[in-house]
Amino acid sequence: MSSDITKPQEITLQGIPASPGIAYGKVFVYIQSSVEVPHYKVDESKREAEEARFDQALVSTRQQISKIQNEVSTNIGPEEARIFDAHLMVLEDQALLAETIREFEATSENIETCFDRVSQHYIKAFSEIEDEYLRERAGDVRDVAQRVLQNLLGQTKTSLSQLAGEQIIVANDISPSDTVSMDRMEALAIVTDSGSKTSHAVIMARSMKVPAIVGTHDLSSKATNGDWALIDGYAGVVILNPSESTLFRYGKIREEKESLESQLLEANKEPSITLDGVAVTLQANIERVDEVGLINDYNADGVGLFRTEYLYLNNDHIPTENEHLEAYRTVAEALAPRPLIIRTLDLGGDKTIPGNPHLFPKESNPFMGFRAIRFCLEHQEIFKDQLRAVLAASVHGNIKLMYPMISGADELAQANAVLSECKVELRERGVAFDESLEVGMMIEIPSAAATADILAEQCDFFSVGTNDMIQYLLAVDRVNDRIAHLYEPTHPAVLRTLHHVIKEAHQRDLPVSICGEMGGDPILVPLLLGLGIDALSMSPPQIPQVRYLIRLMTMSDAQQLAEEALKMSSPEAIYQHCQKFYKERMERFAS
Repeated sequence: MSSDITKPQEITLQGIPASPGIAYGKVFVYIQSSVEVPHYKVDESKREAEEARFDQALVSTRQQISKIQNEVSTNIGPEEARIFDAHLMVLEDQALLAETIREFEATSENIETCFDRVSQHYIKAFSEIEDEYLRERAGDVRDVAQRVLQNLLGQTKTSLSQLAGEQIIVANDISPSDTVSMDRMEALAIVTDSGSKTSHAVIMARSMKVPAIVGTHDLSSKATNGDWALIDGYAGVVILNPSESTLFRYGKIREEKESLESQLLEANKEPSITLDGVAVTLQANIERVDEVGLINDYNADGVGLFRTEYLYLNNDHIPTENEHLEAYRTVAEALAPRPLIIRTLDLGGDKTIPGNPHLFPKESNPFMGFRAIRFCLEHQEIFKDQLRAVLAASVHGNIKLMYPMISGADELAQANAVLSECKVELRERGVAFDESLEVGMMIEIPSAAATADILAEQCDFFSVGTNDMIQYLLAVDRVNDRIAHLYEPTHPAVLRTLHHVIKEAHQRDLPVSICGEMGGDPILVPLLLGLGIDALSMSPPQIPQVRYLIRLMTMSDAQQLAEEALKMSSPEAIYQHCQKFYKERMERFAS
């Protein structure tokens, strides 16, 4: 009878890479139990005390979050500490707090029940937003709500501050405060079943240089405490019980990755010029004013997309003209003379302004409904505040204006007419602005792409939002797991549409940029440049790798790649062709 113990089988799971790095160690499954909320009626004589108890819980929660924020600022950095501004703003959300009190007054149910019911409504609303970054704000509300409930009930929040040795944290999800509480000397990596690479917890992990993978679906139920796991934060791969050969292979991969990262950082100091002397503009996408520091950190050529929804969604009121102006002026002055392209608000449908539900009718298909420019043209008082602020800020830097979700020439003409009215109003006020402010539009809707020649007559530049364009062009909901495989950036229809837009724009001397996910994918960048894209705008951390590749290729080769891809019929074959192009250059020059 053999005494050998059978070694556990190696299991590989695929998730979404969120923070780069490779780690190997024992698993710690972090179980986060939701607060059990008691349910009872409050006597009328005790109502005032119940509301006072709620106020005290809010004060305690605010103090706890402020303490965490100060610790993060000291130990990690001020940029990362600003993540907790969103948490503090939840506590200042008058709509959320007032709705809780109204619920309490209407039902006489204990304040925990009322607050839980209202906060769950907010969490659900954010969770259904299409935009990945904004959808992740549901996690901020959930984290704050749990703290408030724990303070109401006199409970202590669970913590990752005392890990028993170096471990890989596996959880269903993890909050930013969980991430901050980790012992950075002991936490080897973070892996979650849910979440996305734009979550605040993941942003914190990247800042702390902790490898992270999200979206593994059910790892927390498959892994047990003490299991050995290998985490590949570059590819989003989790390997439970890795074999000796797998560990050896990943040891080599880690050495290669670390060597490449040092080369990327060094190359990022250089200009983005191809081997045959063609300069490529690399810009950044940002969401908030406090991200402006990233532009300098990653040596970006300006901002190709400033999403302004954050000003609305993280406020308890509709931003005033002066609040808009302050935000735009701050970024413009920090970037000058580099360009700042401000996209007007893309709200409505799935993204509503907190406390203003009356502005947004309920829709069965919000992703193709009352949103963005459609909302703006119907609510011109809100639209004008933003347009006047953009115009007034334009004298403080190199600002350009861009409209989202334009479907045709009539919408573009209407938007420009409102802009003209704003110019007249500012002149009457004696407010200076850039009279030659460039105005562009997003190409996201197939009808806009098909009529690019007509639209080009009414604007100064195009920016292609590939995320929405692909979704609409292929009729694929990109957040639907069942059909996600049909979301193919290299589909011939996508390439032909891009080719058509670029051709029509260039015939009329209009530049075309990409500000969707394709623009930051180094495998697809040569294809886009070969098609004739003039500028690429991406998440700031993506810039070094894209710049590095650009300096290893020729534009003539990229143009040949695009010509060949346009003749191919299979999305997979086109992608493999792009992948081969990428690998050949990386292997030839990076060795």
